[in-house]
Amino acid sequence: MSNENRNNATKALAESLNGLLADSYAIYFKTKNFHWHVAGPNFRDYHLLLDEHAAEILGITDDIAERVRKIGHRTLTSIGSVAAKQSIADSDDENLDARGMLQQLHDDNAAFVKALKETKELAEAACDNATDGLLDDWTDQAEQRAWFLRETLK
Repeated sequence: MSNENRNNATKALAESLNGLLADSYAIYFKTKNFHWHVAGPNFRDYHLLLDEHAAEILGITDDIAERVRKIGHRTLTSIGSVAAKQSIADSDDENLDARGMLQQLHDDNAAFVKALKETKELAEAACDNATDGLLDDWTDQAEQRAWFLRETLK
């Protein structure tokens, strides 16, 4: 692979990682929002589940940002830069019930899995084995969150 092709592949990977970073913050904040506002007969279970999910999501943000820096690019710098790059929609619906919250989070985590898999393809194209391996771990975590949410909705 020529230097120009490698540089282009790495730039595309960094852009995709920054999108993942923005989406991870969006899912994190939405998960915490729902954790704070969930109500109903399963309050305790949902409250604890969402807190667990939020901690896991927040845990990968630093790894994503540091990966962008390690491959030589700049990462997000502000709430505004997160908002500009996120594809996960915010939720300001104050009347959303617990089921609606869980459904949104399931759908968001499923979309995040798709984005992770697309980024993995870019890591492979950039011959970036380190990012490739991390993406496998993050995908497994997101798939597990989606699974837990899907099963909770049954």
